[in-house]
Amino acid sequence: MQCPLLYRFRVIDKLPQKPSEAATRGTLVHAVLERLFDKPAAERTPGGATALIPAQWDRLLESKPELGDLFAEDPEGERLARWLGQAEQLVERWFSLEDPTRLEPAERELFVETELESGLRLRGVIDRIDVAPTGEVRIVDYKTGKAPRPEYAEGALFQMKFYALVIWRLKGVVPRRLQLVYLGSGDVMTYDPVVADLERVERKLLALWEAISLATRTGEWRPRPTKLCGWCDHQALCPEFGGTPPVYPLTVCPAGPADDDQGRMEPVRAGADRPAALDGH
Repeated sequence: MQCPLLYRFRVIDKLPQKPSEAATRGTLVHAVLERLFDKPAAERTPGGATALIPAQWDRLLESKPELGDLFAEDPEGERLARWLGQAEQLVERWFSLEDPTRLEPAERELFVETELESGLRLRGVIDRIDVAPTGEVRIVDYKTGKAPRPEYAEGALFQMKFYALVIWRLKGVVPRRLQLVYLGSGDVMTYDPVVADLERVERKLLALWEAISLATRTGEWRPRPTKLCGWCDHQALCPEFGGTPPVYPLTVCPAGPADDDQGRMEPVRAGADRPAALDGH
């Protein structure tokens, strides 16, 4: 939805992306908030949380040594110290938004996957799931950036509705609440979905998958310029910036009479030489 050509570069061409300080900081903060719940409730304090940062940073470096390149030109360690300080601020701000001593998550960093009747698979990783004693489910997602302006709120909630749809199809339960926690601005956005919401999301996903399937067959992935282009790693390959995409790695099949004006077609099943699932990112 952001940019079809970027989808191609990431999913089909699998072009590498340079790690960024912002994204890596988000990964680090997520790891800290996940590990904090390993502690007894009384020990879930701001100091206890920030104390986890050095060890979690070491774990990230061990699993992804390339992240060390972010601070390769920082011999005195000043940038790294400032960056770790920013992570500490985000973690500390979380305590003003939620009280972890009163939370016992049912799941943390939960991988979920389901297959719709169409054959399309949906999958993703949910930051946290809370289940009330009465059985109501709350899906929580941490964001280390700032909350979007009201006119962009629907886009932010789409990911959460995606997760709610997966849980509904997996367990037959509509989550009572969807909650986005924005650590960058100190805001909490909530939404209480109903079945009609999730049915609309499912229809939207099927239409999106049909468009992906058609573009995969025809090789027609068009760039969609936005303000986000300034953060894209692939400008040198993008026609909008005078670049030329790499040779398309899949067999091209011209659109035929089976495709209507909207490019609608059957979703691709697993086993085809193309993506067969949508990830909730």
